[in-house]
Amino acid sequence: MAEQYAIEMLNITKRFPGIVANDNITLQLRKGEIHALLGENGAGKSTLMSVLFGLYQPEEGVIKKDGVEVQIKDPNDANALGIGMVHQHFKLVECFSVLDNIILGVEPTNHGFLQKDIARKKVLALSEKYGLKVEPDAKIEDITVGMQQRTEILKMLYRDNEILIFDEPTAVLTPQEITELMQIMKNLAAEGKSILFISHKLAEIMAVSDRCTVLRKGKCIGTVETAKTNIEELSAMMVGRNVNFHVEKKPMTPGNVVLEIDNMTVASKIHKNNAVKNVSLKVRQGEIVCIAGIDGNGQTEFVHGLAGLDPLVSGKIFLEGKDVSKASIRQKSILGMSHIPEDRHKHGLVLDYTLEDNLVLQTYFTDEFTDKLGFLKRDAIRNYAEKIIEEYDVRSGQGPITIARSMSGGNQQKAIVGREIEKAPELLIAVQPTRGLDVGAIEYIHKQLVAQRDAGKAVLLVSLELDEVLDVSDRILVMYEGEIVGEFDPKKTTQEELGLYMAGAKRMEVKA
Repeated sequence: MAEQYAIEMLNITKRFPGIVANDNITLQLRKGEIHALLGENGAGKSTLMSVLFGLYQPEEGVIKKDGVEVQIKDPNDANALGIGMVHQHFKLVECFSVLDNIILGVEPTNHGFLQKDIARKKVLALSEKYGLKVEPDAKIEDITVGMQQRTEILKMLYRDNEILIFDEPTAVLTPQEITELMQIMKNLAAEGKSILFISHKLAEIMAVSDRCTVLRKGKCIGTVETAKTNIEELSAMMVGRNVNFHVEKKPMTPGNVVLEIDNMTVASKIHKNNAVKNVSLKVRQGEIVCIAGIDGNGQTEFVHGLAGLDPLVSGKIFLEGKDVSKASIRQKSILGMSHIPEDRHKHGLVLDYTLEDNLVLQTYFTDEFTDKLGFLKRDAIRNYAEKIIEEYDVRSGQGPITIARSMSGGNQQKAIVGREIEKAPELLIAVQPTRGLDVGAIEYIHKQLVAQRDAGKAVLLVSLELDEVLDVSDRILVMYEGEIVGEFDPKKTTQEELGLYMAGAKRMEVKA
């Protein structure tokens, strides 16, 4: 008897202008298994899952559920078939509460009246059962990304979905939240739910999945049993070459102080306490200083205060000796500050602009791109964009004129990194620069950060990835509840030691 699959995607082909995103792909998901889908940025993983979830219609191929062919014209069809999806960029209504987002579209009513109490009980029971801690009445715009993700997972469970698609679920989580999520996925699979897990974090795939299907440039390279493979083999299947997992860098030679922060305090948008409390630090030429910490400990507000996105309550910021505490974002940019933002959609790109226009967002007004009459020099912008696309391997269907929204998350990220580095800043602030990138792209961006440092620039890295923190930085500062609680030499510390300071179990007096 042929094996019974929960979902079969047979010979799926999906095309977009200038690109075949999925080229004759077959994927079979067994009941109760965690099946990983691995591939570089833009390999077609999210597209394939969007076909399964009814967001796209394939040009060729069929989808079967429990051996029976099904038509999935939109996400409502997918939900009716018990298929749920947590997207890489969450689909939540920012001004609604957690509870309202979970029940949206399937609200329990009685004679036309909303029965929120019933919904709340069910949500709290699910959150208890699966260890998904949420605050039902908190607004989405006020909660951490980790809690937003738990909201998305509860949305699927609330609808009693049997097939759960996780698209890059760990891209925005802290190491602790990732461990929790892995456990949640294992619990769900043990209950008989079938999980498709898109990722390019090889260690996670090895830890949690039963089988793994690898895509490369829209084609299926093969499906392997996770227990019978290893990280090196998977990365070679994914990138088509061997990848160096260790950052090569020579000893640092720090120069003058580029950034000096003196007792900076930034307010919190969520509660009455300040999110950043009297932080002082210095970053010199030729060094990478990393701020490590668990998400939600003030790093976001710290960077917003530094970059000019939020005002300071008190304190001073000096860039190359100039007081820029009250300078505008544009003034800081002109004075030599570049910022790779944490949220690439909110602060990194104008999603409905073309790629080329996004690449000159902070420089379009300079003589290089604007003539004496104030008109944009379109040819100069096009040439500049082509140079960045080439240099940073930004893959897009239509090159410079691709609309930013249509690009994969990883390629959007590479475009932002390219734009910020090409401005030749004195200070590069890189917040989660490799979030959602595959091993090949991570290797490339780490090299770029080290190249900036070796060129005598100051780099301030903010990262939740402990591997990245230890591998890339020259000095590590740990932030806990808005304060710097420890300073470390990456060569002389361990993940465990950093973890204790990140969790607030230990602290040391830090001199700025």
